[in-house]
Amino acid sequence: MAETFFDADAELEDIDVVSVLLPLPLAGAYDYAVPGELVVSPGDYVEVPLGPRRVIGVVWGPGSNDVASEKLKPIEQRFSAPAMPESLRRLVDWVADYTLTAPGLVLALTMRARGAFEPPKEVAAFRLGVSEPERLTPARQRVLDVAADGLLRSQRDLAHEAGVTSGVIKGLVKSGALETVMRPVDQAFERPAPDHASPTLSDEQSAAAGRLVEKVCSKSFSVSLLDGVTGSGKTEVYFEAVAEALRQGRQALILLPEIALTLQVFERFTARFGAAPAAWHSGLSQIERRRVWRAVASGEAQVVIGARSALFLPFPDLGLIVVDEEHDQSFKQEDGVIYHARDMAVVRGQLGAFPVVLASATPSLETVTNAQLGKYDWLRLGLRYGAASLPEIITLDMRTAQLSADKFLSATLVDEMTKTFAAGEQAMLFLNRRGYAPLTLCRTCGYRMMSPDSSSWLVEHRFQNLLVCHLTGYSIPKPKKCPECGAEDTLAACGPGVERVYEEVKTHFPEARIEIMSSDTIRGPQEIAELIARMEGGEIDLLIGTQVVAKGHNFPGLTLVGIVDADLGLKGGDLRAAERTYQLLHQVAGRAGRADKPGRVYVQSYMPEHPVMSALLAGERDGFLAQEAVEREILSMPPFGRLVAIVASGRDGPQVETYMRDLARQAPKADGVMVFGPIPAPIAVVRGRHRHRFLLKAARDFNIQAYVRTWLEPIKVPNSVRVNVDVDPYSFL
Repeated sequence: MAETFFDADAELEDIDVVSVLLPLPLAGAYDYAVPGELVVSPGDYVEVPLGPRRVIGVVWGPGSNDVASEKLKPIEQRFSAPAMPESLRRLVDWVADYTLTAPGLVLALTMRARGAFEPPKEVAAFRLGVSEPERLTPARQRVLDVAADGLLRSQRDLAHEAGVTSGVIKGLVKSGALETVMRPVDQAFERPAPDHASPTLSDEQSAAAGRLVEKVCSKSFSVSLLDGVTGSGKTEVYFEAVAEALRQGRQALILLPEIALTLQVFERFTARFGAAPAAWHSGLSQIERRRVWRAVASGEAQVVIGARSALFLPFPDLGLIVVDEEHDQSFKQEDGVIYHARDMAVVRGQLGAFPVVLASATPSLETVTNAQLGKYDWLRLGLRYGAASLPEIITLDMRTAQLSADKFLSATLVDEMTKTFAAGEQAMLFLNRRGYAPLTLCRTCGYRMMSPDSSSWLVEHRFQNLLVCHLTGYSIPKPKKCPECGAEDTLAACGPGVERVYEEVKTHFPEARIEIMSSDTIRGPQEIAELIARMEGGEIDLLIGTQVVAKGHNFPGLTLVGIVDADLGLKGGDLRAAERTYQLLHQVAGRAGRADKPGRVYVQSYMPEHPVMSALLAGERDGFLAQEAVEREILSMPPFGRLVAIVASGRDGPQVETYMRDLARQAPKADGVMVFGPIPAPIAVVRGRHRHRFLLKAARDFNIQAYVRTWLEPIKVPNSVRVNVDVDPYSFL
């Protein structure tokens, strides 16, 4: 693939062959002829033939001249959309090289707005004309009165506001009293005002905000860790950096891990800047995606708040990226192009020469290590804003709770909930497990209900009377008889999910207003917004939720948090299990006491002596991370070493095994790298595809990408086998 880039304003006038990168899993760009009447520039979006199809691609540079001119196919058209910025083209190449992905697949991430390259459609709108109507009726006068403000209106809107028929509008147009103006269908984005409602910051916040503003003013690359306790006002601080980018006329991007978080940050942004930002996430319609993509590419949309894919939008003048909740594993894309949005945000900042802010109350060990080494500027906020104080955390040893097998809430936690409700305050119970129960088994023969095409248990969702595979979405009604032995009414639920906790709480507090917040019970931004509004408005007494409740929500009336099973995330032997569990529990605990009333957090654990529980209880985050760093450095694990996972999958299990064994025999010998495997992946079958895995561990300075390329490229992959390479894996399933 051509790697030479040109000035974005340059035209390839003297070049009659250019390379065009297509958003397909191809090895690189293809050469195309430039017709004599066409002038193209680097980054232009063009339509080209590919076999019988027509495909939209991007001009990547001059042609390679590897194909005879008479065999070249010509570019069919150049679109009028703004050219892809050079910094984004460099990012595409960088991500492809780092993740060992076909560059066309990375390019596809930048083109997720069908129809955005065509000129936006226009519709007729009307405003006052220069002529007086020959005959002025009361109906016509009402139309002219409405139009007197000079605003453009559609025929329908103008007729509705004036209370007339469309025929009245047409008559005024014919007489010249109304003028027809064609305008884009897409509604324009309002421009945020950097000084619309400047906040009152604490001294601590002001110092941090001042540092970030300096970074934006420098117009150079830097990374800052904004490390603040929950409720310390990190959002208000990084908003000041966004305000400075706006003053300079530049764009800003705020990345968030969840749509649920986007809604609250949206409201706070609108209040601060007087206009809503553009949104980018999976919940948008295709029409809205086109609108946002075009507005970003033209520079009209100055600020975007979105999920990880917003990183690949075509910003022409990006001056700041903020990655909020930078520690969150949702920033890791696990399929298709496998990348970590936090890390790629840092790369985009470096390529575009602008600052990046990473914000979190529980920053990742990778980020903290970079801050300790001086690579990142470290800004700390150690106090909650205003009158709020950090909650008291109490550990409950469940080994002494003496609960029956079908109960999961200790007497102490139930008593605290009673006191909370009596005081008119709100409570939250956290359990990071969806549904009613994670396992259903037969009491007669011991058969476990399994997904037919995946090596995972079916999770009972009792409210829907379904057994569901959370890997694939497969579901069936819960059967009356055991599929194995035929015994009737012997299928028993084992373990708790949020629905089972709801059922137990209802026995204690039948009058309480209780709701569940999980990805099964709330679907889409609107339902999330409505639930959050009910919680903020005091319409809910108890919120029971999975990890989505930990994502930065601010509930002023919430004073009690109960963590039902604090040990859950520590199971499974994951490299980051302890770190993730600490982060999640700390974030959940941080929902309590965020206003003027003090908060209490009760942590139910069968391992209260575990380092995670001890650190949580003592508020010793830095000590916990220091110990984690020592253990990982001894083992040369990230961030002190490098990992790569290679997973092969296919419907023919023996064929996958054979391919992986052949691969193992041809692994290159090299100092500084260790190859483990192949072995079946922990989840060995997904959607009927058998999965086997290598895990590579290398020194930090070892060129692991070059090693993997040297190893994999010469070996033919059977057509029915799929190979995925995950550089810097986060999930080991």
